[in-house]
This record gives sequence, structure tokens and C-alpha cells, in this order.
Amino acid sequence: MKKTIATLIAGLFATAAFAQAPAPAATTPAAAKVEAKQEKQAAKAEVKETKAAAKADVKEAKKEAKADVKEAKADAKEVKKEAKADVKEAKAEAKHAKAEHKAEVKAEHKATTVAAVTK
Repeated sequence: MKKTIATLIAGLFATAAFAQAPAPAATTPAAAKVEAKQEKQAAKAEVKETKAAAKADVKEAKKEAKADVKEAKADAKEVKKEAKADVKEAKAEAKHAKAEHKAEVKAEHKATTVAAVTK
């Protein structure tokens, strides 16, 4: 029993000795200022870099949007040109059909008139 108690007490002292961490090295105020300044500069550089990347993304998006608009305008112009051609073609066909109909009516009238005169 005495051995067990002695072992427990020895273990207690050993863990207490290892549990204590060495005191941190005291940093001087000047070193702390320099470190803080470096961290601040690093943060500023990171913010600047992020802003530049965001700006580039916005610029690229605007460029793509302008290209899309330009392409849409070109497509609309082409569709309008095709529609005008279709209208022109339809008018020409209508004019031709009207002329044919007029010629048929005139020929029919002439045939009726000639037939009436020869009787």
C-alpha cells in the first residue's frame, strides 16, 4: 500500500512539472509594432489584389455583354433585311398575278366582243 501511495504522489509531481509551459519570450514593443505593420501591409496588399481581380472580372463581363449586344443587333439587322426581301418578293408576285388576271379578263372580254360582232 505504501508503494502505491508513493507511486501516485511521484506521478502527481511529475505531471505537475510537465504541465507547466515555459514562459513565452517577452517581445519588445518595437518588434510587436513591426510585426503588426507587416500584417497590416499584407492585408492591404491582399485587399488591393482582390479589388484588382474584381475589377478585371467586371471589365470582362462588360466586354462580353457589349459583344452579345453587338451580335444581337447584327442578327436583328439580318432578320429585318430578310423580311424586307420577302415583302418585296410577295409584292412582285401579287403584281404579276394581278397583271395575269387583267390579261385574262381582257382576252376573255375581247373574245366575247369579237364573237358578238361576228354573229
